[in-house]
Order: sequence, then structure tokens, then C-alpha cells
Amino acid sequence: MNIDPKTLTGNWNYPTAMRFGPGRVRELSEACKSLGMAKPLLVTDPGLRDLPMVANAIADNNAAGIPTTLFADIKGNPVGQNVEDGVAAYKDARCDGVIAFGGGSALDAAKAIALMIGQSRPIWDFEDREDWWTRVNEAGIAPIIALPTTAGTGSEVGRASVITDEETHLKKIIFHPKMVPAIVISDPELTIGLPKNITAWTGMDALAHCLEAYCAPGYHPMADGIALEGMRLVKDWLPIAVEDGGNLAARAHMLVAATMGATAFQKGLGAIHALSHPIGAVHDKHHGLTNAVVMPYVLDFNRVAIEHRMTALARYLDLPNPSFDSFKKWVLDLRSQLDIEHTLADLGIGEEHVDELTPMAAIDPSCGGNPIPVGEPELRQMFLAAIRGELAP
Repeated sequence: MNIDPKTLTGNWNYPTAMRFGPGRVRELSEACKSLGMAKPLLVTDPGLRDLPMVANAIADNNAAGIPTTLFADIKGNPVGQNVEDGVAAYKDARCDGVIAFGGGSALDAAKAIALMIGQSRPIWDFEDREDWWTRVNEAGIAPIIALPTTAGTGSEVGRASVITDEETHLKKIIFHPKMVPAIVISDPELTIGLPKNITAWTGMDALAHCLEAYCAPGYHPMADGIALEGMRLVKDWLPIAVEDGGNLAARAHMLVAATMGATAFQKGLGAIHALSHPIGAVHDKHHGLTNAVVMPYVLDFNRVAIEHRMTALARYLDLPNPSFDSFKKWVLDLRSQLDIEHTLADLGIGEEHVDELTPMAAIDPSCGGNPIPVGEPELRQMFLAAIRGELAP
């Protein structure tokens, strides 16, 4: 797999305008001008705010006559107050656009800030339920440019943000079609500095998105095809990206896999995310890590409904003896190779937490895409299996 990273470049218009390739972060100021941004707010997370990549982006904008304000007061699982603070910073600096720069948390917070700039209702009125998105004042949404620095959530091409309601400790999906960034600059060089564990966890998040989209019921061959190829990229390139963080080809392919996952899951998600969201909201665990831990237990639960699809998937991934069992074995082997914990108990989640987490999982919108209908009894069963490490033989 000797690939020249310089060949991994292109301009795509699916699902939005995307500029992909090494070094393309240097096009940020031109992208701002193309959207009419003269004073953008750059939203990132505390871990990136002092790194050269952020300082350089702001300096390049300033040199191009585009003064850029920095906002980085967000949590790893962003909360409503982070969004309110970002809106205040935007208005104080009289900004006219948002640059979402970072991992999933920064991108989600930035998109929510852009949404809320011109709204008179609270953010929770725009949760992804029924037709609540129609409540949005579309004219009040600020333009967005996204630059992902992790290869996991694919939030750069998403129409929603996951924000935690601090009062209820629930992660809520805030949705509007115009929350998709107008321009995405996907530069794999921005992901080079990711530590091994974050590379692994975010990569497993991309896998979870592709896997659940592929398994979601309904007829959507385009999403299925994207999900299949996204999982192949994860299989071929995630171990390399973790082992050799400077491998630009691996970083590029994983960045694409993340984007593909978020594109595909317009078809739906499932119980992996329904279990994972409340764990992140209550216990502040990394979303990709919890997705990775619960994945095989959800696979076991869904087996009767997805076995034929897993056989086809295993064949596409060129696994030996393609079957549900060979795919599950690959997932378990991959987790072990990436030093990912086997049980929720290993993350400090015990049976004493199940009564709190189960009702929260049952009302998560991701439940609707699970191949087998789930409610509290079924989700409790999966929580307990994931805590105890109980897998089918």
C-alpha cells in the first residue's frame, strides 16, 4: 500500500463543497472570502487553542485582511452553556461567520453556535424530533466553514450537532438541514498530531457510523455503498494510522472514512449510539471509545436481523470464512490490537449505573434505526452484557 499522498486530493460536491488534500488549510482565507466572511469566529477546543495549526490559521486570515476571533471554551462533550457563550463571543466581536476547527466536539459546538446566532427560541426547541427543525429562523444561521482535525465523527458534513443538556444530563441532537457547513477543508496534515488512543477511538467512531448505517432498516443503496467502502478503509488504514501517526496516506484515508460514515448515517444509527450517548453525557467518556466497547454486544443482540448483511460485509472486507462470526471476530481482534477496553466495567461503568442510563438510552433518537426494535428491557440487556463482558460463543 505504497500510495503517494499527493495524489489523494480533490474537490468534491458531495454532500457539500469539499476541498480535500494535504496542505489545503492554506485555502482558508480564500474560502472565507468566497462566503463573504470578513470577521469570522474560529471555534476550537481547549486542547487545540494553543497549537501552531490554530495560530497559523488565524495569522493567515489576519494577513489576508480577515481578522479572526478565537473561541475555545467548550467541553469534550459540549453543553448548552458552551453554545450560549460562543454566541455571546460572536456578537461581542461582531462576527459574520463561523470557522469550525477541530474534532467532533469543536465542530458540533461551532455548528450549534452558527445556528443559534439569529434564533429567539432556546436551543432545545430545535431537537431532532418530529418537525421541530421548521421552528428555525433560517435567515439567522451564520455561514460555516469546517476543518476537521480528527477522523471520526464526520461532523464536518453533518446536518446536526450533539449537545448535552446540563439540566437533564441528556445528549440531544440539534438538527437543521442548513447546519451543514458550506465549505469543508479536509486536510489530513491537520490530523498528524493525534495521539494513538484518540486516533483509535475516533477511528472506531467512524466504523460505528458506517456499521450502523449499513445495518439500519430501509432501502437506501447509496448509503449502504458508502458505508461498505468506509468500513473497508477503516479495516485497511486504521491500524496503520494508529501505529504510524505520520503516515499521511493512512491519515487521508481515515479522514475520508469519517466523512463517509457521517454521510451514510443519514440512513440511520442504532443501539450502539443509543447506549453510548448517555454514557458520554453522564460519565463524560469519549464517544468513540464507548461506541467501540459496546459494539460487539449490540452485534450479538441484532444478530438474527443482520446475519445475512454481515456475511455480505465480511465478504466485501475479504475476511476468511465470511460470516457474522468472522466479522464479529474481526471487530474483537481490532479492538484488542488498538488497546481498547473489552467491557464498560473497564471504563468504570457498573451495574449500579444501569437504572439511570437505560431510560436515557430508550429515548435517544438513534434507537429508531436499530434493526430490531428496542426499548428499556432490550437496552438494559445490552448494558448488562457490555458491563459483564457476556458475548455469545
